[in-house]
Amino acid sequence: MRRRLRTAVVTLALGLALAGCGRQQAGSDGPATGTGPAASTTTGGGTEKPMSTMDMQGAAERADSMLDLTLKAIEPSVQWAHGPTTTGSCDVTRRRTVMTIVAPERRQEFLDRVTEFWRDSDYRIKAVNKDEEFPAVYAQAEGFGISVSVRGGGQVFFEADSPCVRASKVADSTSKPNGPAYEGVYPLPRPDVKSPYWSSGGA
Repeated sequence: MRRRLRTAVVTLALGLALAGCGRQQAGSDGPATGTGPAASTTTGGGTEKPMSTMDMQGAAERADSMLDLTLKAIEPSVQWAHGPTTTGSCDVTRRRTVMTIVAPERRQEFLDRVTEFWRDSDYRIKAVNKDEEFPAVYAQAEGFGISVSVRGGGQVFFEADSPCVRASKVADSTSKPNGPAYEGVYPLPRPDVKSPYWSSGGA
């Protein structure tokens, strides 16, 4: 009777060990079939949101929100218009073009104010180009990239790029420019709006 009991205990322990090993192998080496943890991104509040729940339309709206908040943070305000939206197989890029003239003497200050807002919003500054004529700043938040750059004619451009998300159709942005929309016009004209502050040479 004791021998049968010992045999049953050994058999049960061996079975449990094998079952645990099988679960460990399936979790570490098995194919990604959706049974494991979903791919995720960390939001500004520290909570994780599965990226698989976002499609390209949702990503476009998030990019619009990032650009909207950035432009609204600039004081004095500048006039802007939409640039072209481009899409890949699983990502989307929204663009904004500043139509206010930013004088060469004000360019670095303009970028500094944008950078300060991004830092205050817990964006991670990834790179800074301190070129005197064509400076730029690149940041990242929640897997999205965002940048501000000065290009030809001293014109300022903003871009927001999404990470790879679920494929979907992408509608036009619902954010309304604070000046002419230039619908169907590309490339947009050079900046022609004068600001008492940004367009002046400074003291």
